[in-house]
Amino acid sequence: MDMAPDIHLHPERPALDPRPLERRVGLIILATDHTTEPDYRRMVASERIGVYVARVAYANPTTPENLRKMQPALTEAAALILPDEKLDAICYSCTSASVVIGDLEIEAAIQTAKPGVTVVTPPMAAMQGLRGLGAKTISVLTPYTIETSRPMAEYFVRHGFNIASFTCLGFDDDREMARIAPSTLVELARQAMHPDADALFVSCTALRSALAAVAIEEAIGRPVVTSNQATAWNCLRLCGDDSAHPEWGRLMTCPLPRG
Repeated sequence: MDMAPDIHLHPERPALDPRPLERRVGLIILATDHTTEPDYRRMVASERIGVYVARVAYANPTTPENLRKMQPALTEAAALILPDEKLDAICYSCTSASVVIGDLEIEAAIQTAKPGVTVVTPPMAAMQGLRGLGAKTISVLTPYTIETSRPMAEYFVRHGFNIASFTCLGFDDDREMARIAPSTLVELARQAMHPDADALFVSCTALRSALAAVAIEEAIGRPVVTSNQATAWNCLRLCGDDSAHPEWGRLMTCPLPRG
């Protein structure tokens, strides 16, 4: 029987980099989410920027009541992303829940675990993106029911946007929303776009609409902002990546508005 080799302890510890990757983005997503992680892998993650994910329990159907139930889990989810280490940004990736719970309430819950971190939500990022594109009158496309869409309409009106048209698809299961083909979303976006609107907002982090952003813009002749595209853009800019990425739509060529 062979004897185990002697194991030698190296006499000096290697020098350590300040961080394994220069920038860190935290991502809190629904347990049922099929789309946000692949989108962030394509649009945000790089050799310089790491994306670190936590999931929270969620049960369909997608109703305001069920969306609101996620709020108590946000602090624990944030705490589980690189515990006791700072993040450059953290995104709660659910558009409809962010509207129902409230941006400030989400920020407070996450900052309880990660004090001082910049919190990004899809509606807040979309609003910044639409303003950065100069849009004041918008069309909106959601996959939700009317009940879940109504708070979304109220959110954008409350923040000063005129809504020229609002179209919803009547889905109440985010897993089915993720199965709508990007090519189908292009045609749905074309139909949802009002001639008087400056831009189109396609809501929902479950939709694969970021993949279709350029094709949608070609179809409607105006800018489109999608939920995952908007938060990815916001997180990239917060990480100091100001480069243009036109392959993800016009928004990805814009700077982050200040103030």
